Amino acid sequence: MTAAFLYDAVRTPFGRYGGALAGVRPDDLAAFVLGEQLRRAPGLDPALVDDVIFGNANGAGEENRDVARMAVLLAGLPLTVPGVTVNRLCGSSLEAAIQAARAIESGDARVVVAAGVESMSRAPWVLPKPQKAFPSGDAQLVSTTLGWRLVNPRMQPDFTVSLGEATERLRERHGIDRERQDAFALRSHRLAHEAWEAGCYDGLVTPYPDAALARDEGIRADSSAEKLASLAPVFRPDGTVTAGNASPLNDGAAATLIGAEDAAAAIGRAPLARIASRAAVANEPQYFGEAPVLAARRALAKAGIGWGDVAAVELNEAFAAQSLACLDQWGCDPEIVNAWGGAIAIGHPLGASGARVLGTLAARLRAEGGRYGVAAICIGVGQGLAVVLENVS
Repeated sequence: MTAAFLYDAVRTPFGRYGGALAGVRPDDLAAFVLGEQLRRAPGLDPALVDDVIFGNANGAGEENRDVARMAVLLAGLPLTVPGVTVNRLCGSSLEAAIQAARAIESGDARVVVAAGVESMSRAPWVLPKPQKAFPSGDAQLVSTTLGWRLVNPRMQPDFTVSLGEATERLRERHGIDRERQDAFALRSHRLAHEAWEAGCYDGLVTPYPDAALARDEGIRADSSAEKLASLAPVFRPDGTVTAGNASPLNDGAAATLIGAEDAAAAIGRAPLARIASRAAVANEPQYFGEAPVLAARRALAKAGIGWGDVAAVELNEAFAAQSLACLDQWGCDPEIVNAWGGAIAIGHPLGASGARVLGTLAARLRAEGGRYGVAAICIGVGQGLAVVLENVS
C-alpha cells in the first residue's frame, strides 16, 4: 500500500447566518472552492482527478442532488470526473478526507479532492407528507438548519436532546464553569483576529467572487470578558452555554487536495503532510462533545506516537465547554490547540469544518516547523473523528 499525502487546502471565508454569503447557493460555493483548489495546482490536468468527495450535513436544500457531482459540473471540470457526497454531520468533510486517503492507499486513486460545503442560511424548511390522505388538521414546517428534526418516536429521549442541552450535561459531568467557557471563547476570537492580522490565513482563504467578505465574518476583535459575561444562557435558565461561548451558524466551503506520493509531478507541487493515521469512534449521543477524546487517542496509537510528540492540534470548537472537556482529558499543552483561533470565532458551517481544521493543521505545522499534528472534531448523535498529520514540507 502507498501513503496518502495532503498537497494543498483552501477555503472561503466563513460567513455569518444571514450574512455576506447567505445569497450564495451551496452548490455554487462548492463549485467555487473545487475550482479554486484546482487553480492552485495549475500543472494538474483536471481529467486526472480520480474522484471528488464532498462532505455535507444537510442535503435537504439546493445541494440535495449529490453536491459533489453538481460542483464538478458547475466548475466546468471534465465530465469524466466523478463526485460523491458523504454525510457524517459535523465531521463530513473530515470523513471525505479519510475516504480519499483510503482510496489512495489502496491504489484505487492517485489524486482526490476532498471538500465540504454548508449553507446554514439557505437550509430549507421541510413539510412532512401526511400519514393519510386528506388530513383535516394543520401541518407544520420544520427547519433543517441544525439539530434533530422529524424524530423517530422510538428513539430514546436522552439521545435526542438539543446540542446545547447535551453540552450543559457534559459541562456538569466535567465540572466546567461559565468563567472557563467565556475565557476560552475570548481566546478563540483574540487568536483568530491575531492570525488574520499576521497573514496566517492569506494562503488558506480565497474570497468568493462578488461577495463582500474578505475575512471570516464572525470574528469579534472587540469582544471582552465583560461582554461575554453579560450574555444570557440559551438552553437552560440557570445554564452556562450562551451564544458567546458556542460556535455560530455559518455558510462556507473548504477543500483539500490529497494524492499519492508519486502524484507530486502531476500535481505540480510537493506535498505538505502525510496522513499518518485516522480514527472514527462513537459514544452516547447526549455526550457527543467528548467523542474526540477517544478518537484522538486511537489515531495517535495507530500512528505510533503519543501526545508528547504532537506539536499542533486543531479541534473544532462546537462549544467552549465541549472543547475544554476534550482538552482536560487529553492532558496536552492547551497552547498548541487552535493557535490561529477556532470555530467559536471563525465559524462552523457543518459540512465544511473538517476540511478547515485539516487544512489549518497542515499550514500550522509548516509555519511552526512541528512534525506531528492532530485534527479532531465532535459530531452530533455521538461520534468523533481524528486525523494525525506528519509534516513533510
